[in-house]
Amino acid sequence: MRRTSRNGLRTVLSALLLVAAWGGAALTPSTAAAATPDSEASPGLVSAMQRDLGLTEREARTRLAQEKKAFALQPKAERAAGADFAGTWFDADSGRLTVAVTNRQKAEAVRATGATAQVVTHSAARLDAVKQRIDRMKAPAAVGSWHVDVRANEVVVQVDADRAGSAEVTTFLDRARAAGPVRVETVDAAPTTFAAGTVGGDPYYTNQYRCSIGFSVHGGFVTAGHCGGPGTFVRGWDGSDMGTFQASSFPGDDMAWVRTGFGWWTVPVVYGWGQTSDRLVRGSWEAPVGSSVCRSGSTTKFHCGTVLGKNETVNYQQGAVHQMTRTNVCAEGGDSGGAFITGDQAQGVTSGGWGNCSSGGNTWFQPVNEILGRYGLTLHTA
Repeated sequence: MRRTSRNGLRTVLSALLLVAAWGGAALTPSTAAAATPDSEASPGLVSAMQRDLGLTEREARTRLAQEKKAFALQPKAERAAGADFAGTWFDADSGRLTVAVTNRQKAEAVRATGATAQVVTHSAARLDAVKQRIDRMKAPAAVGSWHVDVRANEVVVQVDADRAGSAEVTTFLDRARAAGPVRVETVDAAPTTFAAGTVGGDPYYTNQYRCSIGFSVHGGFVTAGHCGGPGTFVRGWDGSDMGTFQASSFPGDDMAWVRTGFGWWTVPVVYGWGQTSDRLVRGSWEAPVGSSVCRSGSTTKFHCGTVLGKNETVNYQQGAVHQMTRTNVCAEGGDSGGAFITGDQAQGVTSGGWGNCSSGGNTWFQPVNEILGRYGLTLHTA
């Protein structure tokens, strides 16, 4: 394994227990009550948020504390909305969780939990049904993705601007609009996967690709499905034998898990690449739209941004991938499979996107909880 002996790694982990992004406290409503600046957030993480989100040091620490509070409040607020629930997001301007509902009485119930409520027309169930109808359509390559925009309360279809007027795109969009409330956006480029090729973000190699490790699970690690199929052999960052893909899905999904052996062992850590302290993984609470999120990958290292959307369908050249989460974190070839993390909570593994870390862009990830559930895996946590 990399950089340290087994005893040395235990020492590193013990030290890291003191510098987790949210101060090492359990994620419960009681510990999340006060949205005050988090004095124990690692300086490196705060610096990355300052660089990538344009925040001051105090703003970055305050935002981490506010997001922690929103995470803890989210399940209670969604239960209060009931069948009228229409989505949630973290509002960075107010520092509060917002819950969309279709019923004014339920809006009052949501506000009673401490969240902000917004009354909208379409429920989450309605919008998800529209998206599912579009999922069943065959999309032309010029259609990059589609997703439910919870803030706008509609389904958004993104189309390559250079090919937006083609006959096949026009036909697809007409059918999509017939499914329900749909808005079309043009983008500068279609998404691609980030494959160029057991610490999250470290590289691994197959005969075809260099990709990045996502998160340690008991028995191995999770990563992107497009990096290898079942039976694909994996070598570690140092070229030594590492393990084998046990299961993989792409397209449709972009998920896989690798069973490790040959002396490799798992640790609940995401590599900070010297830009921030290595991140301990304590769980997999799902961050709402609007939350900050950071990514570790073997090409572009550690970068941060914001969760922009969930349950999106991305139409890669190889086929559509569903239930993805979109961010404005940059990524490049070889970052595929790498870890997305908010605070100390695992979010997902890097799939693909458009742009790069010079000009910016969007990157999608496959949510980690879906991968764990699909393959019956247990996240290795600190």
